[in-house]
Amino acid sequence: MESNNELGEYLRARRATVTPRDAGLPDGGDRRVPGLRRDEVALLAGVSTDYYIRLEQGRERSPSEQVLRAIAAALRLDGDATGHLFRLGLPVFARAAAAPAVAPELVRLMDGMRDVPAFVVSAAQDVLAANAMASELYRGFARYDNLLRMIFLDPFAREFYVDWDKAARTAVGNLRASSSQFPEDERIEQIVGELSVRSPAFSGLWARYEVRPRTREDKRLRHSRVGEVLLHFEALAVTSAPGQHLSVYSAEPGSASADALALLCRLAEQGSAPTVQDIAEEEEGEEVVRS
Repeated sequence: MESNNELGEYLRARRATVTPRDAGLPDGGDRRVPGLRRDEVALLAGVSTDYYIRLEQGRERSPSEQVLRAIAAALRLDGDATGHLFRLGLPVFARAAAAPAVAPELVRLMDGMRDVPAFVVSAAQDVLAANAMASELYRGFARYDNLLRMIFLDPFAREFYVDWDKAARTAVGNLRASSSQFPEDERIEQIVGELSVRSPAFSGLWARYEVRPRTREDKRLRHSRVGEVLLHFEALAVTSAPGQHLSVYSAEPGSASADALALLCRLAEQGSAPTVQDIAEEEEGEEVVRS
């Protein structure tokens, strides 16, 4: 998924986003590099320039926790970005393994949420299970299988997401967070590899190394049958299954979006959209025919 110097790549990418003014340093006029220079980061972190250069070049592989905290402060990293730095610099922080399947009990819980769209995603943002409301909400996509592939490879995404640029940035930042937590997840590697080849937009955002786990946000979505809706999104971590999140949409009570969700519920009850289970069974049938 990455080169063997992820720490150095991350430091370079984040260094380029911090201006001297951000760091409280004088701006020396014409600068050869965007953001801070290596010697400036070293100065702010209280380490030698040679040591910092060796970190970026991958010749120093064992920074201390104290050094990483100082560099995080120098680069003005927030909590999520600092956590990613620690997982790269101190491998002991990255030993989790993503859960492969959704527990039947969680599927029952999700299916019982009949008035709101709810679905379970993996660390790689594969849609592992979805209730009827969620399947109806995403009905315009060619495949309801992986949120990253849907956003970057399906043209319908630019119609569905009112602010596609924001949705794309959020999705990539979230995948970065997952790749940090599960650095050896083969499915994440597959998704990153495929999208890096097929989507220049994804490649550009991935290269920014922004770590932004998505836990909650307000989204404007455009459904072909109920119109534009403003929904609140919550991603609830499934503690019994590392990497999985139960994602739920809701609307402000009494709002036009709440009325639209009620209509969406009626459409879902009519069974107008294929469920994730339908898609899985269809794929199994295709495999049988090919074999």
